[in-house]
Amino acid sequence: MKALITAGGHGTRLRPITHTQNKHLIPIANKPILNYALEYVRDAGIKDVGIITNREGSEVKDVYGDGSDLDLYITYIPQEKPSGLADCVKIAQPFIGDEPFVFYLGDNIIVGGIKKFIEEFERNNANCHLVLAKVNDPERFGVPEIKDGRIVRVEEKPRHPKSDFAVTGIYIYDKRIFEAVNGILPSARGELEISDAHQYLINKGYKITFSEITGWWKDTGKPADLLEANRLVLDNIDTSVKGKVDKNSNISGRVIIEKRAEIVNSNVRGPAIIGAGTKIVNSYIGPYTSIDRNCEIINSELEFSIVLDNCLIQNQSIRIEASLFGKDVRIVKANSKPFTNRFIIGDQSLIEVR
Repeated sequence: MKALITAGGHGTRLRPITHTQNKHLIPIANKPILNYALEYVRDAGIKDVGIITNREGSEVKDVYGDGSDLDLYITYIPQEKPSGLADCVKIAQPFIGDEPFVFYLGDNIIVGGIKKFIEEFERNNANCHLVLAKVNDPERFGVPEIKDGRIVRVEEKPRHPKSDFAVTGIYIYDKRIFEAVNGILPSARGELEISDAHQYLINKGYKITFSEITGWWKDTGKPADLLEANRLVLDNIDTSVKGKVDKNSNISGRVIIEKRAEIVNSNVRGPAIIGAGTKIVNSYIGPYTSIDRNCEIINSELEFSIVLDNCLIQNQSIRIEASLFGKDVRIVKANSKPFTNRFIIGDQSLIEVR
């Protein structure tokens, strides 16, 4: 069995972070989102992985290379333009051949991995296995209509959903899926929809099975989703202190402090992770916070946030929460009069000040 993982697109809902970074490389608990997908397929016993990338740019390949660091063999498959998920499957046919494969959207994170879904696909001798999750907003997703324990219809982003299930970004197929993606037409928005490919299989009488995720699953398409995924991952960490913590600091709850990190006269309340080379001084770091490498947090309070590498947050009198900071961000208090707010803000930023 092989795996096909998406790592393309332009992440428009995560701008301005994605103006300068592929969204699949944004860290959750200090690890790129794409790492979770790659580790899930590896842990399921799959070694041969194709990654769908944008035609332009090499960010993903620059990070993962040939995959050997993760004990994988990675092939990169550039998509000329965003033309739908079914197009991702279509252009991967030379890589997949006639083997069954997992199709995994690289910005999805679940608990517990994917091995159990593969086993159910194989046990049922299915042509297609869909992984479903109950959601509050099914109209954002492909939605299955289920009758008598069978999926009879799949509709993409319906105005009136037939169920409160979403088809998550985890699919398992045999070679019949290529008949489907080559047999459908573009939708009204000009894309080959994966839901239409699933409906093709249903209409042709192929065997479609499904599983329901009983833990949690997140599609990290929006900033709020990233913060929630970060919270869910941090809820499952174990304490590991490899950096320095001085005698005037207090560490409570599950906290990871990576090598070369330093905590000085500060309180860190987990679950939280402090990246290598980061320095926390006279500060409070609250639950569900991930701070990446080589940051400085000085005389400030921060919780339920994600801070990418090389950031400086200094002398903030009001606690920062539910925030997402890109790389090399500087938030400092003015030291000269007149005291003013000064901003350099990218497209689609959100700043709340008091």
